[in-house]
Amino acid sequence: MSTIFLLLILFLGFLITFQIAKASEYVGVLKGEKKNFEQHNRINGFLMIAFLVLGLIGVYWCNELYRGKILGESASVHGEQIDTMLYITIAITGVVFVITQVLLFWFAFKYQYSEKRKAYYFPHDNRLELIWTVVPAIALTVLVGFGLFYWFRITGEAPKGSLEVEVTGKQFGWIFRYPGKDNTFGKKYYKEINDNIGNQLGLVWDDPYTHDDIVVGNEMYIIKNQPVKLIINSRDVIHDVGLVHFRQKMDAVPGTPTTMWLIPKYTTDEMKVKLHNPDFEYELSCDQMCGRGHYTMRAVVKVVTPEEFILWKAKQKPNFVQVFPEKDPSTQPRIDTLPKNPTNAGL
Repeated sequence: MSTIFLLLILFLGFLITFQIAKASEYVGVLKGEKKNFEQHNRINGFLMIAFLVLGLIGVYWCNELYRGKILGESASVHGEQIDTMLYITIAITGVVFVITQVLLFWFAFKYQYSEKRKAYYFPHDNRLELIWTVVPAIALTVLVGFGLFYWFRITGEAPKGSLEVEVTGKQFGWIFRYPGKDNTFGKKYYKEINDNIGNQLGLVWDDPYTHDDIVVGNEMYIIKNQPVKLIINSRDVIHDVGLVHFRQKMDAVPGTPTTMWLIPKYTTDEMKVKLHNPDFEYELSCDQMCGRGHYTMRAVVKVVTPEEFILWKAKQKPNFVQVFPEKDPSTQPRIDTLPKNPTNAGL
């Protein structure tokens, strides 16, 4: 309701300003063209100052209104560094923005047309051009350097012992694969993909390493304070793994695996308490327009303790067993329960 009220005030303010301008135009016609021109200059000069003041107030008000409500605290170690880099960038560009806008609108007001003043023609100054070229170049080089440093850390080699999760995008959902007890991903081939039998990733069953690989959909489990390496793929078009709470994103490109890694700081339950939101969930979204169902392409990321992860993983069945349930070891009779050979019963 307050938003509608504010919009109405802005609309009425614009309407009043427009009517005043039209009235002054009619008065100018009656008084003469020269006086009308001078009056328009004065009105435009006043509006420049009004827009400057209202604009700066609006920027400050929006900042205070949405402070801490858009992204919130970073939930990864890398995210803290990304936030620091963004704050530095905003501080530098914010100072430049305020200075340039104040000068722009103030000069438009102060140096409006006057018969008593003649404009000074200032064609060229090497020193000024050097200053406003070199200073921004140095500032941008430093900012880009920090960005590349953090980017190479995120996309570089993950620490040894990291949890590895393969993330595959498809229209319109996410598929996650975990290695089994052998800690090795089995081979896959796109021609082996068959949704009808449950082989969504095209795992090659002739490779024994695929037999214990765990495949789940739309819910990824990772461990608090443990590095996790994401191996990102796409099954059809270009998607993008967007992890807004962890300040990370990476394209999922068909045929070209990409990687990034992170260290979660808080479990999902801890974030629910911190944000006072019992329904909170970490989100993995597709940040690349990928088709008509793009808006539905969302997965939940569960950050859990090591004990909770072990328990969750123990409950999962390998994809091989899901496709071939008759080969499930848990359903096979144990050797010590098989009936004894009657011919050897007396031996």
